[in-house]
Formats: sequence, structure tokens, C-alpha cells
Amino acid sequence: MDINRFFARLWDDYTAMTPQARQIHDAFVAEGETIVNDHVAFRTFDRGPASLEALEPHLLALGYTRFAPYDFREKKLRAYGYLPPADDLPRVFLSELKCSELSAEAQAIIDGLVAQIDPARVASPEVLWAGRLWASPSVAQYQALMNESEYAAWLAIIGLRANHFTISVNHFRRFDSVEKVLAKVESLGLAINASGGRVKGSTEVLLEQGATRADRQPFTFAGGQVMEIPTCYYEFARRYPDADGHLYQGFVAASADKIFESTHVQR
Repeated sequence: MDINRFFARLWDDYTAMTPQARQIHDAFVAEGETIVNDHVAFRTFDRGPASLEALEPHLLALGYTRFAPYDFREKKLRAYGYLPPADDLPRVFLSELKCSELSAEAQAIIDGLVAQIDPARVASPEVLWAGRLWASPSVAQYQALMNESEYAAWLAIIGLRANHFTISVNHFRRFDSVEKVLAKVESLGLAINASGGRVKGSTEVLLEQGATRADRQPFTFAGGQVMEIPTCYYEFARRYPDADGHLYQGFVAASADKIFESTHVQR
């Protein structure tokens, strides 16, 4: 698949789940800014036909190269960053849930979901915006997963798709800091993820990040019950050069850990 078509399809699916993204995008364009995508991120389970290992070949076929591993012990996740084949293309962050670290009950629910995946669908890069590859879980199953991992519960109902795109603040002129971007986003009436601070990271770790709180949409669960669930969010990142003058290309695990919470249910 052509890489530009790949990201266009991904963007269309993402914005259908995340109306705030088009609102934010258009607001900054109206201010004369140029929107460049810093990275996109995906979530999956580490078992079944759609594990990280199974999805990675689609990125490699587009010319991406695996860059660095990341581990999130508290959230029971592992991830890899991927570098694009050209500087004007976004990086990719692909994470998966370490299912064996959940309870037997939660693992049984996940196994029931991934058992429904048609391996033929995973063979196409379109799987990365396919959404849910299994029937809707019940509310009881969703809540059981939520009690152990919001990531697992989110993935069970939302499915496979980009959970966020990221605006590169480096390419902005007027809104040249993450805090300025967040203030503009708030002026649009949108909420900011303040977990770990409004701006996560620092110049010392060569990356600053901020994000909105996820949009919400109603979903129908098995049995017909409808609940409003957090969907996807928009992130903002500013990168800094290292001692050799090269712009930092990776991710900061401590910051990413808090960015994950953009999709958390507000209690």
C-alpha cells in the first residue's frame, strides 16, 4: 500500500472517532500554522493473530525501521518505536498488553475476543484501522477488564485503530511551545490530560508532550446496553536536539505512561 494512502485512511478513521482532532487541526491552520504529524500510536493484545509481532510487518513493508523498545511495568505494557523512511513522515509507536500479567478471569475474556479474529484480516495493513475484530464484549466483561487494565477495556470495545495522532510543535511559528498549544486547545473548550502535569517531559529528556482528554462516543455492548466510552485523543510534541545537534527521535517512557491516561474513564 502507498504510504500516503495508508496515513490518509488512518486519519479518516481516527477523525471519525475523534471529532476534536479536526477542530484542533482546523483551528491551527486558521492561525497560519502548518500541521506536521510527529507520530501515531496503536494498541493491541500480545496474544492472538493481531499481536505486535503480527502487526509490525505492515510497518516494515512501508519502510519503517524498529528503533527502540519501551516497557511500562505498572500498566503491563511493552512497546516499540519505529522510524519512518523519510523525515516528512510520522514516527510510529506500537504497544501491546502483557496479558499473562492479568488475572485468569481477564485472560479468559481476552482469549475469547482474540479467538474471533480472522487471520486473513490481519494480513492486510487495513487491519490498523479495522476497529474491533471481534463481537462487542458484555458490559460485565468490559468492567472486569477495567478493574485491572483500562488499556484492556479500551481495546476490547474500541479495537485496532490509531489511538492518537500528534502535532509537531517544532513546525509551529506562533504557538512554539507545548503550553501555548495547550492554552489554544483549551480556548476551543476542550479538556487537557493533566496526569503527570499538563506538559510531560522536559528539555533535559529532549521531548515535551501534552494531550487532550479523549473524545467520547456511545457504544453498544453485547446484550444491547449502550455506554459512552472514551475513544481517541490528540497529542502535541516538541523535540529538542541532543549534544550532537541531532533532533531526538525516540519516546520518553515516563511521559508516555501518563499520555496513555488520556483515554482513562473519569471517575
